[in-house]
Amino acid sequence: MIRQSVASPKSTPVLGPAEVGRLAGAVLDAVNTVVVGKRGPLELVLAGILAGGNVLLEDLPGLGKTLTARSFAQVLGIGFRRLQFTPDLLPADVTGSFLYDQSRHEFAFRAGPIFTNLLLADEINRTPPKTQAALLEAMQERQVSVEGATYRLEPPFHVLATANPIEYEGTYPLPEAQLDRFLLRVSFGYPTQGEEWDVLRRRMLRRTEEALLDPVVDVGTLLAMQTALEGVTVEDSIGQYIVALVAATREHPQVLVGASPRGSLALLLLSRAMAAMAGRSYVIQEDVKAVAGPALAHRITLHPDMWLRRIDPAAVVVDVLEHTPSPASAAMPSHAGLHGG
Repeated sequence: MIRQSVASPKSTPVLGPAEVGRLAGAVLDAVNTVVVGKRGPLELVLAGILAGGNVLLEDLPGLGKTLTARSFAQVLGIGFRRLQFTPDLLPADVTGSFLYDQSRHEFAFRAGPIFTNLLLADEINRTPPKTQAALLEAMQERQVSVEGATYRLEPPFHVLATANPIEYEGTYPLPEAQLDRFLLRVSFGYPTQGEEWDVLRRRMLRRTEEALLDPVVDVGTLLAMQTALEGVTVEDSIGQYIVALVAATREHPQVLVGASPRGSLALLLLSRAMAAMAGRSYVIQEDVKAVAGPALAHRITLHPDMWLRRIDPAAVVVDVLEHTPSPASAAMPSHAGLHGG
């Protein structure tokens, strides 16, 4: 018997683009009350969730990464668990393991914290690669295999992982295979002085350390929002623009290994999410540009000497965006557009 911290859908409504946009705006407004001044990064995180993917929050400590994950779980009305990754964490601590049940005289599976809707993998790069790899199957296949037995993870399932910069002591670089499983990578950066004072002011007003948010949607509505993305049209010229951007990362002179076709798929999924969040049923060029950096930068490996010159993959994506010709078509979709991923 698997005991799960999972919220189950009661019903899945059918939503149109306008309703998806309205609900997405309400979700972001609620999260923005506690994660102050970070509307852009929050939009990217929500786009990753709506697109059905996993999100890597990489930034310095104390900038709201953990608070963001907890706030989204509360506002989306989904099950949530937090797992602190440490150097001594074992794969079984993530997935669960078989334990002997003395009352029944048999081994029974005890589910790990991965059995939830939203798993916060806190400081994922502070644990060795063997434990990091325990997440790979769950992130890609939405299932867990333990001692020959396979257990499905109930939808929705998402991993929001936080990571400290690799220059920090006690961190393990995430292998390329695991980085590729994250649909996008997001950074928050330091707040402005005005935003930081707003954080302090709101803390004093609520008179408690923990910020509790009311649900804006439930599991069924979230699944309906995710399903609605399949109806977002991608015109052929926009799809070809996506492919051209990814191909340009492979041909860039500063790049050793460019983004794979999974990067193209990530751009497609995330641009559809951005369109739906804007209340549109079709993708425009600006949707693609808005997600290109977060979707592609972590999939690019530079030549070693680029690090000495302080050039990072995000700068390569900016350069690619500047030099890749824009789609020649109009913003509105044609009948030849794509409706799926």
